[in-house]
Amino acid sequence: MKKIGILAFVLLLAFNVQAQNKKWTLKECVTHALENNISVKQTELDVVLADIEKVDAFGNYLPSLNGSASNSWNTGLTQNITTGVLETQTSRNSSYSLTVGVTIFQGLRNLRTMQRAKLSKLSAEYGLSKMTDDISLFVANAYLTVLTNKANLEVLESQNTVTQEQIARTNDLVDAGVLPRGDLLEIKATDATEKQNIALTDNTVKISLINLAQLLRIQDYETFDIEDEGYDIIDEGIGDKTVNELIEAAKENRSEIKIAQTNFDIAEKDVQIARSSYLPSLSGFINYNTRESDQPSGVQTIIDPDNPFVQSELPIGVVDGSGQSVFGLNPNIIGARELDALPFEEQLYLNDGISYGVQLNVPIFNGFSTRNNVKRSKINAKRQEYLLDQAKLDLESNVYQAFVDAKGSLKSYEATQLALESQELAYQYAKDRYDVGLTNAFDFSQSKLRYDNAKINSNRAKYDYIFKLKVLELYFGISATDLKF
Repeated sequence: MKKIGILAFVLLLAFNVQAQNKKWTLKECVTHALENNISVKQTELDVVLADIEKVDAFGNYLPSLNGSASNSWNTGLTQNITTGVLETQTSRNSSYSLTVGVTIFQGLRNLRTMQRAKLSKLSAEYGLSKMTDDISLFVANAYLTVLTNKANLEVLESQNTVTQEQIARTNDLVDAGVLPRGDLLEIKATDATEKQNIALTDNTVKISLINLAQLLRIQDYETFDIEDEGYDIIDEGIGDKTVNELIEAAKENRSEIKIAQTNFDIAEKDVQIARSSYLPSLSGFINYNTRESDQPSGVQTIIDPDNPFVQSELPIGVVDGSGQSVFGLNPNIIGARELDALPFEEQLYLNDGISYGVQLNVPIFNGFSTRNNVKRSKINAKRQEYLLDQAKLDLESNVYQAFVDAKGSLKSYEATQLALESQELAYQYAKDRYDVGLTNAFDFSQSKLRYDNAKINSNRAKYDYIFKLKVLELYFGISATDLKF
């Protein structure tokens, strides 16, 4: 048992170490953000609401079924539901009904409402797609910012290693009397400046990692880190596209245009729905109802069992010929008693009834409300049409700006590469001259500083171009989850 406990502890420790050493790739970050980002979750709720709206629209085609039940007590002059006679009484009555209603025709409103619900669902899905692209870009930008800062930190640390080597070498040359002590002090001052820059850049890396973690809703800032290798410029042919090709592809694929177009279609559908109020509506119904009461079911007469019949007081006729009066026999009623109320189930059966029919409503005048609703719907449709035109113009402008930015970023990156090559040669030349004492420490430090700045500028230009290239790919229609880095 003890060995099992030790084994479990070791496995748990190994798992924690592995979790702490995990480095997130860009794809993992994007996937995690899309699954956990609050804005994405809110947009997903819009899709769920659109689904509910669609179900509501379908429900308009179905019959309605409603039941009712009531139970009341009456005191005073009320109708006896058994005899139909008004009586001063205290009674309890209950009634029950079940009604089925169906809309036969409603000016095509149900059809238009269903079409509108489908458009709303489509608009919500386009909104989710746009939100997905936006979040992916935010994550990619934050991720590339961390990569840039890490690359800059690596440059500074690498160059400071060289500076440390130069300090040791210069110290030997100073002790040997080859170089003046001022050169050693100059190199040490450079070392102090580089260490300060390393500390500042390391802090920048940590801050950018925290920003990325917050975007991903990860709270473990201390152990959060990203994979900082294997990212290079990957052009899927977007760089060779013309700006017109990109604009046409964006109009066809981007969610901004689809959302605006769908909203315009919804507004036009609202006009049709408003116009349906001009048309008559026809509905049908069938109702089943019954009732029950605690009132007596009737009055039973009591006949004298010893003398059940008595002669009538008035004759009922005469005998032909003799003229003798003929008297009839009547029941000899000696009293009466109220009968108890019938059983509950029997009353429901005896007192039930069915009614059915159709109802036609023809709009004649309603205070201009229908006409004004149509006018308001038309105005909203015109507004959505303007928004659609504006969305197309904005998309063209954004794509053109992204195209120019990407081209400019590429030129900037190529220029930094040339500058880096030149500065690397200049630095190597200055280093060789310094090693043999042909240049002083100040000139060597300046050459090294220019080389460091060239590498930092190259890193910044590289990741800036990667980001702007991916923006173009999104405009061209490539899914955010399919972007390659």
